[in-house]
Amino acid sequence: MKSFDNKINEHFSGLVVRKDLVKIVKGNAIVPSYVLEYLLGQYCATSDEASIKTGIETVKEILRKHYVHRNEAGLIKSIIKEKGRHKVIDKISVALNDNAGTYEASFSNLGIKKVLVAADTIKKHPKLLVSGVWCIAELEYENLDDTRACPWIMESIKPIQLSHFDYDGYIEARKKFTTDEWIDLLMQSIGFNPEMFGKRSKLLQLVRLIPYCERNYNVIELGPKGTGKSHIYSEFSPHGILISGGEVTVPKLFVNNNTGKLGLVGYWDAVAFDEFAGKQKKPNKALVDIMKNYMANKSFSRGVETLGAEASMVFVGNTQHTLPYMLKHSDLFDELPAAYHDSAFLDRLHFYIPGWEIDIIRGEMFSDGYGFVVDYLAEILRNLRNHDFSHLYADQFDLLADISTRDRDAINKTFGGLMKILFPHCEATTEEMEEILKFAVEGRKRIKDQLLRFDQTYEPVRFGFKSQGKDKVTFVKTLEEKQYPQHYHQGKVLQDEEESAEHKQIENSENKEESLKEKHLVFEENQRGVSYDILFGPYLRGAGKITIIDPYIRLFFQARNMMEFLETVARYKSEDDDVEVHLVTVEDEFKGEQQKSYLIQMQMSVQPAGIKFSWDFDNSKSAHARHITTDHGWKILLDRGLDIFQHYDMNEAFSINNRLQEYRACKAFEVTYLNLNNEGRVEEIKNSLL
Repeated sequence: MKSFDNKINEHFSGLVVRKDLVKIVKGNAIVPSYVLEYLLGQYCATSDEASIKTGIETVKEILRKHYVHRNEAGLIKSIIKEKGRHKVIDKISVALNDNAGTYEASFSNLGIKKVLVAADTIKKHPKLLVSGVWCIAELEYENLDDTRACPWIMESIKPIQLSHFDYDGYIEARKKFTTDEWIDLLMQSIGFNPEMFGKRSKLLQLVRLIPYCERNYNVIELGPKGTGKSHIYSEFSPHGILISGGEVTVPKLFVNNNTGKLGLVGYWDAVAFDEFAGKQKKPNKALVDIMKNYMANKSFSRGVETLGAEASMVFVGNTQHTLPYMLKHSDLFDELPAAYHDSAFLDRLHFYIPGWEIDIIRGEMFSDGYGFVVDYLAEILRNLRNHDFSHLYADQFDLLADISTRDRDAINKTFGGLMKILFPHCEATTEEMEEILKFAVEGRKRIKDQLLRFDQTYEPVRFGFKSQGKDKVTFVKTLEEKQYPQHYHQGKVLQDEEESAEHKQIENSENKEESLKEKHLVFEENQRGVSYDILFGPYLRGAGKITIIDPYIRLFFQARNMMEFLETVARYKSEDDDVEVHLVTVEDEFKGEQQKSYLIQMQMSVQPAGIKFSWDFDNSKSAHARHITTDHGWKILLDRGLDIFQHYDMNEAFSINNRLQEYRACKAFEVTYLNLNNEGRVEEIKNSLL
């Protein structure tokens, strides 16, 4: 990652920061991350360690001297009065005094108001008039005879949020990165280590950014606690606000009829409702009704006047049950309050982020690499709200005619949002656009399929698309539909034979004793319910010798995979038989002794189970074709070897992911089963094993 970080610094000099530095400098300052990252971007935007250390100390000193803690406001005021002038870091908002025709500033933490601001300052920084801006301001105190006049004078003001940016430069720099590199840069920008996530998991994280770059985008995310659902809306951008689902009223959210003052939707790009789930909650019916109208029409009424706004709506909440339980007994919206468990409301959502696919946040998942200063990325995303990328796929693909206008709009908005985030230069390949289109269709299909469960007025829809000029239809299915077809379709007949065949190929953990046959299985990223017992167990039963070729049994987690494979062998062998298991792998160039230590420990461990484990190191190309062969005629081809699981906490003894493979999320992988007896080659295999 060192060379990657250098590349980031080269093309975005002064606009990126090392993400682990924020915690170091924050201390007890209650200041948003985007403010800290702005300061770090000024003093630590380099890969030179000495300069970074100096920059950290500079930022700490700036915060120590100038950041205003509310409980120290009196002391700061005294310093300004005694010294004559002093610089402070505070959130400043400005309002126009209609009677006097002047602009007056209020300092949030310092607690002073009616500080005169020059009109030129407002022209340079108009955001001061909207929601306030974090600034470094130089204040003076002047003793005045008129006690009604404000003694505070603002000599200078410098926003410490981004005040301008070069959009064209951003687009040109994007062209220097491959798609995978760009996705990794974005992941590091939101604070995550991209090495800990697969492609699908990365896209699920980046969907959370769409409300910032797409106007009136409505998204819901329901899943287990601790997956970081609300973080992106509280700390990431100065243009988003996070509110508790039960702490909002119609006047606060939309408009106050008494004063005419516009609510949150008029001032924020994204309004997120935290803790939105909870059956016991009883939201105001008037709020639900006006929210339905706003989500559908981008407008709301205040009696005699209809107003419009552009804020995206985000709903995040926790689920109490597992995915298969919800599919079997209720639906994926079951945790919502009754007023929101309504088809008219839910049909206005554009995308359902499957929160159960997202890992609970662990310390190792955070990045220490370079990413955008979040305020810079926030401004880029806000600028992208003025662009429309939603129909860029139209020259390549056609959605099926079955798909309604509302479904189509939802798909287009998600597609357009992801295109803005990943390909702002509009240079995606046909394959990349197809991947994004499938992802967008899936997110909308997840919503529509659940609506069909409890509202009989909806007709079944075939979600799919065709390539231009071709007749073959690509049908899109949700991951949970493939994983739990018996619950997802609730006993209904599947729509077409192709779909039925695909469902049959995906193994389910309840069907461990399937008859042995040649087949090819494809597993998708984040799929669960997979284990070595399910994949290999029946094919290993009765074998006297098993050979596994996998060049990547070197590091601890890879050695642990090997040990778990041996556990499967132990479970499927007869108690009164001995089984030989031989591993062919590649010796680690740097940690060979540690690798051998792992193998020796496994060898000794499985002896009491009647397993004779041995290994050879082979650095030739033949050792890179990963597969398993048995002396009774089966060959299992593994495109990823034993490395089929995503990262999980192997040090946590009380984690079920640690104890049971079925609860781990998978990487994308394929398995092919060949019966060598059919080809009359069992003798050849036996000889090769001897």
